[in-house]
Amino acid sequence: MYKLLLIAAPLLACVLAAPGPGSDAQITQFNSAAEGAGFGYQVALDDGTQYSQEGQGGEYAKGSYRYVSPEGVNIELTYVADAFGFHPQSDALPTPPPIPEAIQRALRFIQEHPTPEELADREVRKTQL
Repeated sequence: MYKLLLIAAPLLACVLAAPGPGSDAQITQFNSAAEGAGFGYQVALDDGTQYSQEGQGGEYAKGSYRYVSPEGVNIELTYVADAFGFHPQSDALPTPPPIPEAIQRALRFIQEHPTPEELADREVRKTQL
């Protein structure tokens, strides 16, 4: 399953990073390497789009892509995909708003004052670990 994902992920990345219809971007750089189960590639287009990925088949992949959005904003994203999931990092990704102080106080109170059911559940969980 993971091997299929690691094979499909680079293809999906290429499709997503590819210029849209009507774009006249040309490939200016293309490097690709494969050794054993390892792989890597780098692609650059003349419109500034770049993407790269390297990894070990069935184990992990890491890479990045960079492009200019239709609004003229430079977008850059790096990622790691491994046994613990897909972990993208970018200033362009949405972030949750801060938790209001009243909610933080309520969560602390709930944690400090568990219900009898929660106490019983904690005991059961201790035996399961």
